[in-house]
Amino acid sequence: MSESSTDTRQENEGTAVEAGTLATQRFSESGKLHGMEVSQERVSALAGEVIQAINDVAVKHSVTYDEYNALKAWLIKVGTDGEWPLFLDVWLEHTIEDINSVDRPGAVGTIEGPYYVPNAPEMSTPATLEMREDESGTPLKFTGSFKDTAGEPIKDAVIEIWHADALGFYSQYAPELPKWLFRGVVLADQDGNFEINTMRPAPYQIPTDGACGQLIAAAGWHAWRPAHIHIKVHAPGYQLVTQQLYFPGDPHNEDDIASAVKPELMLAPTPRTDGGEGEEAVYDYVLAREGESR
Repeated sequence: MSESSTDTRQENEGTAVEAGTLATQRFSESGKLHGMEVSQERVSALAGEVIQAINDVAVKHSVTYDEYNALKAWLIKVGTDGEWPLFLDVWLEHTIEDINSVDRPGAVGTIEGPYYVPNAPEMSTPATLEMREDESGTPLKFTGSFKDTAGEPIKDAVIEIWHADALGFYSQYAPELPKWLFRGVVLADQDGNFEINTMRPAPYQIPTDGACGQLIAAAGWHAWRPAHIHIKVHAPGYQLVTQQLYFPGDPHNEDDIASAVKPELMLAPTPRTDGGEGEEAVYDYVLAREGESR
């Protein structure tokens, strides 16, 4: 993305506080903590080691009181900006995902990120995601299939898909975008095949005018994520897989701020062969049954 495109995006994207507040609210409403029980022993082990690790870093680097107070102020700002979902999803979730999928056969996953919105419009394949009449970018036909680990087609498979537009904006996290722009729930056919028509998304910077941006600037890091399409795939009796699918040649595939890129998640777009404009890409899914492991 050019510098002028980046400037335009930052001028129109709203504020990190607005996006962070929405992400925090949606996580609170997600039900992900419903019925969760953690023993005192587990809490003590995890919290104790995290606290000890922070103290070890302070000793190792001889942290001053000025630096300590700057940290305290920054942690407060992360909360007031609502950016804990962004901070954790960018700098920790990739590790949590790796831990929790290490024994799962089939399709490889990666982070969900903070911009998922449930209950997107449902449609059957072949599907076309909502877009504006004058939508910019490159048309993309995304197709594939679902099979189990024995190679048999999966019936009733579902793809939840969402992604940014050609300027890096996400609907419901930037102003003046259609509510369900580039968001949908697509039902595969009874043979496990799907077709989704959309537009190729752009790379983008995570919000830089809040606490996370303050950290990035202070550390001299960059804030870029490579272009990607978010996916959740599931079917009754099969394990959920969450992905981001990437595009070859993106300059930030190698230094993604969220460390979420994996070679297994790289698409291989080619010119369309059906006479349509733009590109086509194929990604075939192998899903593991519930309880199935390597």
